Amino acid sequence: MLIGAAVLLLIASFLDFYSVDGASDDADLPSAWASGPFVMGVILAGLIGTALVVVSRGMPQLPKPAGLDLGQVGTAFTMFAAWSALGNIFDPLSAADYGSSSDTISAGIGLILSFVATLLMAGAAVATPLVPALQAGLVPAPKPPQPQPYGAQPPTGYGYPGAQQQPGQPGQPGQPYGGQPQPGQPFGAQPQAPQPPAAEFSPFWFAVPVPRPLFAEDGSPTPIAELAPGTWYLAVEQRGPGLVAQTQDGRRGVLQDTSGIQRG
Repeated sequence: MLIGAAVLLLIASFLDFYSVDGASDDADLPSAWASGPFVMGVILAGLIGTALVVVSRGMPQLPKPAGLDLGQVGTAFTMFAAWSALGNIFDPLSAADYGSSSDTISAGIGLILSFVATLLMAGAAVATPLVPALQAGLVPAPKPPQPQPYGAQPPTGYGYPGAQQQPGQPGQPGQPYGGQPQPGQPFGAQPQAPQPPAAEFSPFWFAVPVPRPLFAEDGSPTPIAELAPGTWYLAVEQRGPGLVAQTQDGRRGVLQDTSGIQRG
């Protein structure tokens, strides 16, 4: 929606800026590019604001110059452009006074479409942080490979694909009849089936659908970080219904709300 409004603003900037009653159809009326204040306050402000909002949604992490969020700065630019366009609608001639002839001059089609485009820009930019469906990044982050547990070795025991089976060994499946029992096993007793090991937690990558707080592991109610959509985080431990997550800068904390997370 923002990109479409920017295209509409760019098209409107080349249309007639004024509308003069009684003027012929082939009259050469100026476009918005003939007005420096309109170009700076409406056209460029709207295009710059749109670019900042789109870039902030398309990249998971952006630098914050002087502590300013680029998406919020872009929203402010689009609102300023819409406000400036509205002022030109009411007074297209600004401070110029042409006497009685000024009554026949009004806003042209280019000026009207410019106001509509900037109004759409401002509405879409303001709605982006308020509507959950618009909060996802435009470019999804690539899925990282599934990590292996620390120190884990690929399974090679009997029954796993690719394992080397050695029939005829005592106490192993496939042992020929009359084979010797395992050490410590009573003579004539059947070999016991091995008990399956308890399920262990395997670290995995995940992403959150909306911004969610990350709390300290000691149970402190104050968040230590905020997980942002479009960024992959590593879950290193299960903590009840929550997960112990590790951010990209090495901080660890408990994600209490795990609903709707996307596993990598």
